[in-house]
Amino acid sequence: MATRSDDSKVETLTAKLLKAIEQDTLPAGTRMRSVRDAAHKEGLGVNTVVEAYNQLVARGFLESRPGSGFFVRKMPRTWTAAPAPHVTAAVDVVSLLREQLEQHYEVRVGDGRPPPSWMEGSELGRHLRRARAEGLSDIEHGYGTPWGYQPLRETVVRLLSERSIQVHARQILLTQGANHALDLIIRHLLEPGDKVLVDAPGYYPLFGKLKLSKAHMLGVPRLPDGPDLEALHALMKLHRPKVFFTQSLAHNPTGSSISLPKAHKLLRLAAEYDCLVVEDDPFADLLPAAAPRLAALDQLDRVLYVSSFSKTLSAGLRVGYIAGAPERISALCDLKMVTVVSTSDFVERVVHQLISAGQYRRHITRLKARLAEAHGPAVKALERAGVKVHPSDPGGYYLWVDLPKKCDELELVRHAASQGIFLAPGSVFYPDRQGPSPALRVNVAYAGDARFIKFLRSVSKPRDT
Repeated sequence: MATRSDDSKVETLTAKLLKAIEQDTLPAGTRMRSVRDAAHKEGLGVNTVVEAYNQLVARGFLESRPGSGFFVRKMPRTWTAAPAPHVTAAVDVVSLLREQLEQHYEVRVGDGRPPPSWMEGSELGRHLRRARAEGLSDIEHGYGTPWGYQPLRETVVRLLSERSIQVHARQILLTQGANHALDLIIRHLLEPGDKVLVDAPGYYPLFGKLKLSKAHMLGVPRLPDGPDLEALHALMKLHRPKVFFTQSLAHNPTGSSISLPKAHKLLRLAAEYDCLVVEDDPFADLLPAAAPRLAALDQLDRVLYVSSFSKTLSAGLRVGYIAGAPERISALCDLKMVTVVSTSDFVERVVHQLISAGQYRRHITRLKARLAEAHGPAVKALERAGVKVHPSDPGGYYLWVDLPKKCDELELVRHAASQGIFLAPGSVFYPDRQGPSPALRVNVAYAGDARFIKFLRSVSKPRDT
């Protein structure tokens, strides 16, 4: 069995060879050094070179020709320049989501998460390798329980207790991130034609799910301290909606957080009009435990609480959860079992071990520090570029920026795309695609990028004069 030291050497050699192949230092058709020659040149063992070569074969960069050795494979031609803006400019829900997943552009102002370097990828990677080697040897090869890995659910119970949300493990259902949680809730609660309330602006992937379910969406204007309660009251009185989907804290896309008085009044309205509330809290671990969460005030009587580790830990570790009243969670568990059988026991164990070992808490501490450090300079840079920045929670990822009144928002997004800049247009964040004025959601981590600021000045200043 290879030691950790051997694994490190294999990774180092593999990365070195891969870089040479990608930079065409080793062009297609090149015969690689023999295993013994490479081992001698690199000062490594023969087995290390064999493993590195085999990894590159498995990834499709090399091919093995029996009796002749290893050769660099001819790779299909890839297009590295920014694609045509009419193809990838983020002008609707699908194209915005696609660009965040496929990532064509270097300047990623419209992205929904921080850059990979902020997520301590290398450090977490080392821990994951150690977890795989040491801590997960007893993993089952069956489906696992549809409720999710029990020790992680118990850990979530403790995390929620810190947020003053008192639950037991049978009130926790693990999901494949917050989006899966929202999908289960929508499938369980809604029928075609049901009226639901959503934040406006709000979380655009939710709008796509509600549209698929044929629910009738009604937007509740978002203010700096939470939903507009007058508008909320009027909508509840007129339409008697079944559910209100909202993000209370570090709101996506505005970055704002609800005030405590407004949270109390919101719950009173929900009780008066018999409306369930789904509170999405994906950034919970970055925010104060005492922040005014609806689930803490309500203790999951009328609130279903959704959160996730994917936004704060790694997008590749798709683990989220729903907390709610026992009968609701039990019904959601049955639906999960019917639709996806179960979630990944392996991934849930990895997340549990990261938390239990203290690695996750240290990672969160560093991520919070980076957000706090970036927030102030980002706001100042945007204001100097001539745009209005709305108040936001410094613990979140997002800033909401007003563009000049006469700005054609979608034309601006296409123009930015032609320069390799990815923007998230404000209209995408409204259920009817009609915002009151042109706007952008800006990721704090990228807000100060010189190329973006220069672009923003070029479109804002002429219209201000």
